[in-house]
Amino acid sequence: MTHLIETENLILRKFKDTDVPNIYKLDSNEEVHKYLGKKPIKTLKEAEEIVSFFHLQYKERGIGRFATIEKSSGRFIGWAGLKLNIGEKEMLNRYTYFIDIGYRFLPEFWGKGYATEASLASLEYGFKKLNYDIIYGAADIENVASNKVLQKIGLNFINEFAFKNIKCNWYELKNSEYGT
Repeated sequence: MTHLIETENLILRKFKDTDVPNIYKLDSNEEVHKYLGKKPIKTLKEAEEIVSFFHLQYKERGIGRFATIEKSSGRFIGWAGLKLNIGEKEMLNRYTYFIDIGYRFLPEFWGKGYATEASLASLEYGFKKLNYDIIYGAADIENVASNKVLQKIGLNFINEFAFKNIKCNWYELKNSEYGT
């Protein structure tokens, strides 16, 4: 798989082993994890495991999160894209097999529209290139910015649910509704 998405400001590419320090910087940041269970990683070994999981997703599931690079600076800003969730371990809102859209960026890149830009490109990729029937999204209800992005890109609010005692919003967009 050599997937690459390019937008006006961003490049979304497969993760490389050399991205381990980038993932460490992202996922060890307490501010990044404010709405993700407040459990940032503590070691480079954990970052290696995350990158390995991305590689496994590409290989076994045909899709996974993409490293996201700011074109103007060439800097790693985080990740974005689609993920196939499978099984009880990845169950969310009672779903065990679904395509999930997501994004996670370093705080210095928040508020620049990059989550929206990367997500719109990911939706197009998922619906037009991979022909998915439906794409889901979820966000902590207190994460106002993330909920706004999911709504702005066209996902429809479905319901609230609890995930690890955190209230979350569940969204979906069907291919048949995409672009209408």
